[in-house]
Amino acid sequence: MDMDRSGVADFLRRRREALQPEDVGLPRGPRRRTDGLRREEVALLCHMSTDYYARLERGTGPQPSTQMLASIALGLHLSIEERDHLFLLAGHQAPVRGASTEHIGPGMLRIFDRLDDTPAEIVTELGETLKQTRLGVALTGDTASLTGLERSIGYRWFTRPATRALYAPRDHEYLSRLWVSGLRGVATLRGSESRAARMAEDLRTRSPEFREIWDLHEVGLRPREVKHFVHPELGELELSCQTLVDPTQSHSLLVYTAKPGSESHEKLQLLAVIGAGAKHPVS
Repeated sequence: MDMDRSGVADFLRRRREALQPEDVGLPRGPRRRTDGLRREEVALLCHMSTDYYARLERGTGPQPSTQMLASIALGLHLSIEERDHLFLLAGHQAPVRGASTEHIGPGMLRIFDRLDDTPAEIVTELGETLKQTRLGVALTGDTASLTGLERSIGYRWFTRPATRALYAPRDHEYLSRLWVSGLRGVATLRGSESRAARMAEDLRTRSPEFREIWDLHEVGLRPREVKHFVHPELGELELSCQTLVDPTQSHSLLVYTAKPGSESHEKLQLLAVIGAGAKHPVS
C-alpha cells in the first residue's frame, strides 16, 4: 500500500491542533500563543525527534513503521478508529483489534495523565505493563520496558524469583494462586490458540510450582484491595489499589494510594524524592 503523505500530514496537524496541553498532562505555561499542542510537545509524547515529526506534518518524511505509528497514536491520544485511519493513510494494514491490542483508549489516557503525583500503571489482561507514571516506576521499577513473555508480572513471578522481592513474603502464597487463577480465566476466555494459553503451556514446562497450582483448577480469585510492596530503600509500603477497567481494550488502570497520616503515606512522599533511582529486582 502506498502512503498518502498529504493525508497523513493533514490528519496529524488537525489532531495536534485539537489537543490542549492539559489534555495530555502537560503544563500550559503563561506564554502560549497558539491553539493546540506544539510540534515539539507532540514529538516528546510520541518519543521521537521534533524534526522527524515536523517532516511528517509537512508531508516530506519517510514512511513511518508500524511501531512508530503506534507511538504516534498513543501520543496524540487517538481513538482506535483514528489509529486505524492513520495506519491506512500511512500505507499499512490496520492492527488486528481485540484483547491483545496495546493501544490505550484516550479516555483512560486522560485519567492517567493526571496522576503524575501517584504510583499508577496501565496493564493488559495478562498483567503486562503498558504505561507507568513516574512514581509507578519508582515503586516497582521500569516494567513497561520489558519485552516478550517477561512483560507479564504473572510470568515473571514464576520464572524470575527476584520479582517476588517486590512483595511482602506473607502475600506470596496467595499471589501465586492469584496469577494462576487469572491466567486460567483468560486462557479459557480467549481459547487454546491464544497468547494466554501459550503462556500457560510455557509456564507448565518451566515451573513445577506453577504446574502444581494449575492442576488445582482454581478460578475466580480476586486481587486483594490492600497490597504490601517492599521497596529496596523505603521498606514495606501498605497501599490500596483502585482499578479502572476499559472493557473494550481489556486494559486496567491501577492506582496505588496510602491512608493519609500513615507511615506508608509518608513513605510515598519520600518516594517522590527518591524517584526511579532505586535498584529494583526487575532492573
